[in-house]
This record gives sequence, C-alpha cells and structure tokens, in this order.
Amino acid sequence: MLSQVYHCGFQPFKQRLLPWVKCTAVSRSHCVQTSAIRHVRSWSNIPFITVPLSRAHGKSFAHRSELKHAKRIVVKLGSAVVTRGDECGLALGRLASIVEQVSVLQNQGREMMLVTSGAVAFGKQRLRHEILLSQSVRQALHSGQNQLKEMAIPVLEARACAAAGQSGLMALYEAMFTQYSICAAQILVTNLDFHDEQKRRNLNGTLHELLRMNIVPIINTNDAVVPPAEPNSDLQGVNVISVKDNDSLAARLAVEMKTDLLIVLSDVEGLFDSPPGSDDAKLIDIFYPGDQQSVTFGTKSRVGMGGMEAKVKAALWALQGGTSVVIANGTHPKVSGHVITDIVEGKKVGTFFSEVKPAGPTVEQQGEMARSGGRMLATLEPEQRAEIIHHLADLLTDQRDEILLANKKDMEEAEGRLAAPLLKRLSLSTSKLNSLAIGLRQIASSSQDSVGRVLRRTRIAKNLELEQVTVPIGVLLVIFESRPDCLPQVAALAIASGNGLLLKGGKEATHSNRILHLLTQEALSIHGVKEAVQLVNTREEVEDLCRLDKMIDLIIPRGSSQLVRDIQKAAKGIPVMGHSEGICHMYVDSEASVDKVTRLVRDSKCEYPAACNALETLLIHRDLLRTPLFDQIIDMLRVEQVKIHAGPKFASYLTFSPSEVKSLRTEYGDLELCIEVVDNVQEAIDHIHKYGSSHTDVIVTENEKTAEFFLQHVDSACVFWNASTRFSDGYRFGLGAEVGISTSRIHARGPVGLEGLLTTKWLLRGQDHVVSDFSEHGSLKYLHENLPIPQRNVN
Repeated sequence: MLSQVYHCGFQPFKQRLLPWVKCTAVSRSHCVQTSAIRHVRSWSNIPFITVPLSRAHGKSFAHRSELKHAKRIVVKLGSAVVTRGDECGLALGRLASIVEQVSVLQNQGREMMLVTSGAVAFGKQRLRHEILLSQSVRQALHSGQNQLKEMAIPVLEARACAAAGQSGLMALYEAMFTQYSICAAQILVTNLDFHDEQKRRNLNGTLHELLRMNIVPIINTNDAVVPPAEPNSDLQGVNVISVKDNDSLAARLAVEMKTDLLIVLSDVEGLFDSPPGSDDAKLIDIFYPGDQQSVTFGTKSRVGMGGMEAKVKAALWALQGGTSVVIANGTHPKVSGHVITDIVEGKKVGTFFSEVKPAGPTVEQQGEMARSGGRMLATLEPEQRAEIIHHLADLLTDQRDEILLANKKDMEEAEGRLAAPLLKRLSLSTSKLNSLAIGLRQIASSSQDSVGRVLRRTRIAKNLELEQVTVPIGVLLVIFESRPDCLPQVAALAIASGNGLLLKGGKEATHSNRILHLLTQEALSIHGVKEAVQLVNTREEVEDLCRLDKMIDLIIPRGSSQLVRDIQKAAKGIPVMGHSEGICHMYVDSEASVDKVTRLVRDSKCEYPAACNALETLLIHRDLLRTPLFDQIIDMLRVEQVKIHAGPKFASYLTFSPSEVKSLRTEYGDLELCIEVVDNVQEAIDHIHKYGSSHTDVIVTENEKTAEFFLQHVDSACVFWNASTRFSDGYRFGLGAEVGISTSRIHARGPVGLEGLLTTKWLLRGQDHVVSDFSEHGSLKYLHENLPIPQRNVN
C-alpha cells in the first residue's frame, strides 16, 4: 500500500492527526484516518508516523509515452546544474535555457514548479567580491598595490552565503521569467514546514493558490537557518522521508501537491548500474522498485548535499506516492537545451522510474540478444544459414492460413484509418506469400558465398600473408511502415549475411508482424540462433531507437520519405542507409518509339504510385509538343485519372494548361505527375541533377548513342534505358529481396541486397614478424605480391 510520512512533534499522535483529518477542501484528498496508522519509527529523536496515502490523481505513469499528459510538474535543479564549474556563481546560460523550457510548458497550460539550488553559490560569489573589495581598499591604504595578489579569502560559511545570495537568485529568476510574461513567486521552506500541521496546511494552500493564478512557485530550503547536514538514516527505507536536501524536498513537495511528474536534473545522464565513468557502466533506461540491489552507487556530486543514492531513494518515495520521476542530465550542452521538454514529450532521456515492469525484455536487452545471436549466426556454415532461410520460406506457405488470418485483423482495424496506398501495402495475399517464398529461396542460394568470402590475398613478406574477407556489419535496425512482407524479406537477408537484427514495424501491422516474427524465430531455432532476430514490441519511439548508438551499427528505414528524413535527423552517431525521397524522372527523347512511351509511362506512374520507385516527373523533348505521341501520353494519363502539374517551361508553351507546379522537387506518392519540357538530352540530365533525388531515372529513345550518353552521365543509383522505373527493386534485380533502396554513396547504392549488408576485415597470418625487421637496415623486405583467391564450393 502506498504510504506517506507525517511528523507528529511531541503531542499525542491522535491529537496531532485530528486537524489533518478535518482538512479543508483544498487538501481534502490528502485526508488520512487514525486507524490506518501502521507503525512509528524515530530518527534523531523526532518521531514519524507512516500512514497510507490516498491520492486523487491515481498511480504514476507506466510508460514514458504517457508523460506528455502530465499536468502538474516539479523540476528540481541540482547544485551542479545551477552553479558554474568553479562553484562560485551561477551558470547563466543553462539557467536561461531551463527558464525558457519551463515557460514553454507553463504557457501550454501545465502547472510548473521549480525546486532550485544556487543561493549558496550566488551568495559565495557576492561575498567573495565584497571581501576582495574591502581587503583591496584596506591593503591599498596600508601596504600598497604590490600586496594585493597575496590576499587570502577566508572560508565562507554556507548559511551566510545563502542569506546573501537568496535575494539575488530570486531576482534573476524573476527577470528571466518576465521575458516570457510569466510571474514567479519565492517560497522558502524548512523541515518543520512539512511536519508542523498548521504550517503544512498553509504551505499547501499557498502553492495551490499560486498555481491557480498561473504563477510559477520557486521553492528552496531556507539554507540560512537549516541545521548542519544529518546522516542518511531517514532514507533507509522509502516509506520515511524528511526534508534534508533539495532531492528529498522535491520528492516531498511532489507527493504533497499530487504532482504528475518530478524531473530531477543533475550533472549525470541518469542512473547507471555502476558509478558513471567506470568500465562497463550502463545507463539504466527504466528503473523499477526493488532494483536497488543491481546498482552500485558512487560518490556525491562536486557540489550539493545529495548524491545519486539520495536521488534514487527520494525518487522511489515519490513514485510510491503516485508521482512519476525522471532523473536526467541538466548540464550536458548537447542535450540540456531541451532536456525538460524532451522528457515531457516522452523522449528517451535519463532514467525513468516506473512501477510497471514489462513482461518482455527491454529494447536494450533485445539489442544485446541480437548482438550475441548475430555473432553466433555468423559462425554457422553457409549451408546452415541457407537451411534456416529455406525453412522460413516453407513456413510462409505452410502457415499461410494463420498469416492471412492475422493480416485480416490488421486490415479490419486499419479500415478507415489508413489511406488507400497504405492499406494496399498492409494487405497480404496468397500470391504475395508465394512470391515471398520464392524470393527467400533466391536469397538462400546466393548466401552460400557471402560471409567469409576472400576478396583479396597479399603476400606481405615471406610467411606473412594478408587476407581481406567479408563479414557482417553487426546489428541492423530496420524500421518499416505498413508492409508486413518486409519482415521475412529483411530477416532472410540478415540471416544470410550473419547480422543481428532489430525490427520495428508499424502498429497498424501488429498482428501480421507478430506471427511472421514467430515463424522467423522458429526457423532460426533449428540451429539454436533464435535470438538473432528481435521484434521491438515495447512503446519505443523511433527517435529513441535512433539513440542506441552502442547497440546498433546501421539503421535502414523502409517507408515514406518523411520517415526516412525523420530517422536521418534523429540518428545519433549511427549510419542511416536509405533514400530521403524517390523523385524519379523519365526523359522522353525526340527519337522515342510511339509504341513504347505510353506503356512505360503508365507502368512507371500508375502500376503502384505510392512506391518510392514510381515516376514523379516526366521530361518531354520540345520537338514532341503538339505531336500525336504527346497527345497519346496526355490521353493515357487522363484515362488513368492522373492529375497533371505543369513545369514552368511546359506552362509557357500552352494557352490552357494545368496549374503550374509549386516545386519541381516533389514526390507525390499518388496519381499525380509533373510534366516539364527540355530542349535536349543534356538539359534533361541537368534537370535531373538539379531536382532529382538520385534514386531512379529513365530515358526512352531509339537512339543508342543518346541512350548511352544518358546512362553514363546521369548520377543516380539506378539509370535505365527503355524500361519502367518500377524495375528498381531488389527482387526484380534478382537479389531475392532488398532491405531498402539507398541513394547514398557509402557504402551501398540502389536496391540493397545481401552484398550491401556485408563489410570486410583484414586477417594477417605471420610467424614472429615485427615492423623493425622491415626498416632501412632491417633484414626483411616487403614483397606485396598478389595471391590467387581460393574458390569456394557453392554447390
């Protein structure tokens, strides 16, 4: 049962509790009954009562994604966040950023409260300045200027510093919040303000009234009158807490005010399983009550009274009181600028405290399983990896009815919510599954000579031979929308290349993805590598997955151009292989065949307009305007109900024309097409380079010389002659399948199949060779002889 602590002074417990039982309407939700008292414990001769807690706002949030619903938020600023590195004065830049973020959330209609440190540091700076000024005047009068550098500054007592700095700190906050038209109010508290019943009610009422008036309360312990720091005996359990530092103050305040979220900012990224900076220290993404035994705490911060252990105990106490807690870094320049708003938006920042432990592994654990499983997969014989893929292909046809039933559930749930092109991608059919099985068997055949293939052999010197061999990239993260058929395709390619795999599918394909993943793991189990392919089922946001740079080696997005752009923007130190847009062009030359043009344009634009390899811009040679060929193209597009947009030059040729296109860099993804006019093949190439996305571009002509000029000079991943843009596909290229189409130049380009998921490593075999033997006066010389590459048996 949730519980809370109330201090009862030296009066009888029942008598001290009665005023709280007869509480006012403002704090009625805090009422407790004397019969609910469980036990009494003492600390420093001050008795406490532990009583059940009743909170109107219910339990804490179970998942980060729910934090965006937080209405009332307490932000605790640790001393290391507010003060400069020299502990004398405030970190004004950080403070300004924090005030801006709090103001943004306040202006969104949230109720924000600040628990701040900084008075001591501000006062220390001020008192040091005054002392130096005073001493410099005295010494200038008596000893001369040459004695100034020898002046010693006395040790400043913290309470005196707090008294001198509190007003200045508050004045600074007021000035900053005024810039956002927000009023702030200062409240100084001590332990007694929570434990004396009358003072506690007064504090509660004051805070509620300030929040009602849209004022940001700024709370701090009254450091000018606090007693010396006490030992942590009051924090031995999470049921008992007193205000001894700003961590416990923030926790107590959060519970007292029925706060939805407490954000504790310090100078570390969050809670680590061992002291930050130590070997193998791992940031804990989500911390659950009872996990304390798995954490080794280090020393305290450079400033302040509370270390991480105190923060965790205060956080658990607040969590038990129904308040969600996040501990994060407020000093890191790359993240602190948005740390508060990022946390409220549900992003994966710091350590989130939750009472709801997921049934399955965390995404970090899945990453570790994919890593170890992938390494085991890479050690299998090629025949064993091929056997796994063949078995998966068989399962796709043998379990067809179960797969289609799951897909039917997804289709029914998506009806009316997804656009028609996305519904088409989501749909599975018997023919699709049969095609999938055929593609997987192609992958299995090509996998025989993939991992461990020798690309180069060199004799460096006698008995010193070097090999360059193919190896897996590591762990792949593939994020895909709508298309459940992507899952077995990508899984087969990962298996063939020996890579571990994390899959993140769209929620619209939940049922389909689940059964396809189960079948994939069933196939992997025949050689004991079930964990090599993981399906992320947690509520991880795509942006959060892109931060796992220590677990993921390559991200491959499969979906809309917007998805790809978002992932490329969000990726933190992880390479992203994909294309941001699929702006595909087709140039119709003056010597194009009438019979071929309409057929190629129809297939490229109308066969599947939502695909990234669908035609988006049609370039027409100027000589074809007002010819039967041009009229046939326009008539066909009208019959297919394609909306036409006119490029600037095309619009200038016509008296009546479609509306001029807003941008020549548009991927429509629908039955829409831009038509533009060019004077020759060179102008077509220039247009493609200026407005294209280096995806797929086509020339339609009967002139072989013109075609070859186009093929050689267009700098795109795929360049075709007299063929539909829709051929830009791994399956159609004979790769079995693809993980995506890359428009980058490092390291794979175009449809990325098995070869694109491999990298290389160098193997050097010697016999006690050292570099010094190859120096000018050494006994050995470099040979650098190319050696024949052994042929592997791929039967």
